[in-house]
Amino acid sequence: MVLLLLGLVIFFGTHSTRIFAENWRTWQVERLGEQRWKAIFSLASLLGFALLVWGYGQSRSDPVVLWLPPVWTRHLAALLTVPAFVLVAAAYVPGNRIRRMVGHPMVAGTAVWAVAHLLTNGNLADVLLFGAFLCWAVADFAAARRRDRGRSPSPLVEARLSGDVWVLVVGLTAWNAFAWFAHAWLIGVAPFA
Repeated sequence: MVLLLLGLVIFFGTHSTRIFAENWRTWQVERLGEQRWKAIFSLASLLGFALLVWGYGQSRSDPVVLWLPPVWTRHLAALLTVPAFVLVAAAYVPGNRIRRMVGHPMVAGTAVWAVAHLLTNGNLADVLLFGAFLCWAVADFAAARRRDRGRSPSPLVEARLSGDVWVLVVGLTAWNAFAWFAHAWLIGVAPFA
């Protein structure tokens, strides 16, 4: 559990500089240069991610059960992860309406994904992992929207029907690949077994 907690602190510490220390982050980027800052940020993030994956894996061998979720929550979680994958796709596919409406679909998708996993997992490590992702996503979304309001309005990016279609194709394809194959292979849990 210590490795999981350490990984969460490092991973979310790096990913929270824009939420809690925007001025410090800006100063570091100016002082170190953007490329060096990104290199340090990436290394710290990778270290944190590796530790949280390792720690989460260890915690699964000796779980601390807080509650036993009902079976129907698995179905609800599978349903909720569909819009989560579509939102994440909207962050990367250019010219789509979802990105224009939501503003920060990657963070919104992360929040939906975390809620889905909190509903269907009742172990302490699950609550720590998915709860941390949810708290971070909510705080990051609020901070990003605050930053958006503080800027002069940027010209609206043209959203096309083709962009919306590609978001759905990419999001649903990724969801299917992950739900039916990759989740069992990477995580060791088959959502539809």
